[in-house]
Amino acid sequence: MSETVYVGLGGNLQDPERHLQNAFDDLASLPHTRLLAHSSLYGSAPVGYTNQPDFINAVAMISTELEPEPLLDALLAIELRHGRRRDFPNSPRTLDLDILLYGERILATERLTVPHPRMGERAFVLLPLQELSPQLMIPGVGLVSDKAAQCHDQRVSVLKP
Repeated sequence: MSETVYVGLGGNLQDPERHLQNAFDDLASLPHTRLLAHSSLYGSAPVGYTNQPDFINAVAMISTELEPEPLLDALLAIELRHGRRRDFPNSPRTLDLDILLYGERILATERLTVPHPRMGERAFVLLPLQELSPQLMIPGVGLVSDKAAQCHDQRVSVLKP
C-alpha cells in the first residue's frame, strides 16, 4: 500500500541548488515511488554549527510503497551519490535528505524517528512544508501553519518558486 511521505532536502556545498534539483529527480526514480510535488527552494541560516555557508532547503512530497527503513536506506544512497560526508554533527553538506513525515505513522527506531525530531521548531522545514500542505497535521506536534507562524523570528526566504 502506498503512503504519502514528506522528505526534507537541504545542502550548502558545491552548488546546493543543483543538488536539490537533481535530488527531486532521484526521488522520482526510486522504485515504487512517485514524486507528487515539491516546494520552492528556500534560503536559511545554518543551525547548530553556524560557521558555514547558508543552506538551500526544500520539501518533497512523494507517494511510496517502500517501508520507512528501506526508504531511509535509499535516501542515504542518494546522499552518498551526491558526495555527502558526515564529518561532525551539523557540518556543511552537499545534500541532506530527511524523512519528515511518513503517512500518519509515529516511529522511533535506532535509525529513524518520525515525525522528524525538531521539525516543529524549524522554519526551514515548516515553511516549505506549509507551501505544500498548509493544513497538514504533524502527529504529536500540531498544525503545520500554526507551527510555522511560531517561527517568524528565524531567517528563511524563498529563493525560487
